[in-house]
Amino acid sequence: MEIREINIKTNIREQIVDITHEVEELIKESKVINGYCIISIPHTTAGITINENADPAVKRDILNILDNLIPLYGDYEHIEGNSAAHVKAILTGFSQIILIENKTLKLGTWQGVYFCEYDGPRDRKVYVKIISD
Repeated sequence: MEIREINIKTNIREQIVDITHEVEELIKESKVINGYCIISIPHTTAGITINENADPAVKRDILNILDNLIPLYGDYEHIEGNSAAHVKAILTGFSQIILIENKTLKLGTWQGVYFCEYDGPRDRKVYVKIISD
């Protein structure tokens, strides 16, 4: 299958966006029953991760903890002023691989797929490739 694209428009500097539904829709549109899904982003100040999607407080906690570990302002040399965003992106990573079973993401009961914005607001892209067994 070709690489599909999810467009995201973030509206604040740091934001975690649940994209589970969008990824699941791409799987439903595909002819893949069982296989895997590769999710990748072409950005250096954003991340893609899997975490709890039942309690919205988890997203706030993640952002707060990352801010405490890697503050926006510090002794950074990068002149664009977004060094903290680059470091946070490294921690969450730029891709995920998720198994597909019976046209469904093989996630845990409480898991969701999240796009993590660390340098918004911006227009962002998420690439998804769905591959059959």
